[in-house]
Amino acid sequence: MMTLFSAPTGLQSHRTRIVAAEKGIEIDVINVVPGKYPEDLLEVNPYNTLPTLLDRDLVLYDARIIIDYLDERFPHPPLMPVDPTIRAQFRIAMYRIEREWYELADAIDAATDPKQRAALAAQLGERIAESAELFKVKPFFLSDEFSVVDATIMPVLWRLKRYGIELPAAAQPVLRYAAIMQARPSFRASLSPAEVAMSKG
Repeated sequence: MMTLFSAPTGLQSHRTRIVAAEKGIEIDVINVVPGKYPEDLLEVNPYNTLPTLLDRDLVLYDARIIIDYLDERFPHPPLMPVDPTIRAQFRIAMYRIEREWYELADAIDAATDPKQRAALAAQLGERIAESAELFKVKPFFLSDEFSVVDATIMPVLWRLKRYGIELPAAAQPVLRYAAIMQARPSFRASLSPAEVAMSKG
C-alpha cells in the first residue's frame, strides 16, 4: 500500500487526496501537522514538505508530480485528456489557480492581522467571482468529465466559509458547481477530520 504524508488542512495535500479518492486508490494517509514531521518523513524528503508520497522505493514530494504519477499509474478514470492541446489548456488553468487562488489562500492562512486577512479574503473572493462565467460552460470545469483541474479548484471552494468569503450573486455558477462537486462520494472521502470541521464553522 502506498503512503501519503498529508497536511490535514493543506490545499496541496487536499487536492492530492481528492485525486486518490476519485481513482479509488487504496492509500494510507498519515496526517502530519506542518512543522511536526515524523522521522519517517524527514528521512525520505530532504525538503520536509507536504504532501509526500511513498510507493515502495519511490518517493515523490510535489503535489503536481504526485497527481501526475497517480493519474498515469492508475489510468482509470483518466483525469487528464489525451489531446495535447487540451492537456496544455488544463495545465495552464491549474497554473493560474495556483498563482491566483492558492497563493492568496496561503497568505490568508498565514496572516495574523485581522484587517490584512480580510483584505486578502476580499481579493480571493473577487478572483473567484471573476471566473464565474467559466463555470457555466460545461458540467465540470471546462470539461464533460471530472479532471485534475476540478481537484485543484475544490480545496479552495471548500474553504470559503473558513476564509470568511461570501461570493456575490453574480458568482452563483461557482456555488452551484461547488455544491455538485462537494456531493461526490470521492470528494467526501477525501476530507480529513479537520476539513470536515471546516464546513461546520
